[in-house]
Amino acid sequence: MVTLTQNIKNSRKKKQKLSNSPKLGRNPYKKAICSKVLTISPKKPNSANRGVIKALLTQNRSKLIAKIPGEKHNLQQHSTILIRGARVKDLIGVSYIVIRGKYDLLGVANRKTKRSLYGVKKNS
Repeated sequence: MVTLTQNIKNSRKKKQKLSNSPKLGRNPYKKAICSKVLTISPKKPNSANRGVIKALLTQNRSKLIAKIPGEKHNLQQHSTILIRGARVKDLIGVSYIVIRGKYDLLGVANRKTKRSLYGVKKNS
């Protein structure tokens, strides 16, 4: 039987939760440079070609794969982009998303709904 003092002395430590986007290092966004633009097909029940980039973070020089949201983009090699952490369910190994309408990546043209996700200003 454990005594009260033993219980206080050897109290259980909480496990630290691992981050889903460790390369951002507690930051919500990070600047990166696009090193390659490619397409990946999603896992089993879905079928399409998803736009994806391989990027190099400017601050800590680590490589990652990020999804480009929306239709059509103007990204090329050496483009500057902003990246946020977010898991993409149907793409294996992709846990980052590029923010549209920031730096070299333009917003989606003629977008009317969900504009904030795709970097489009309100037409007045």
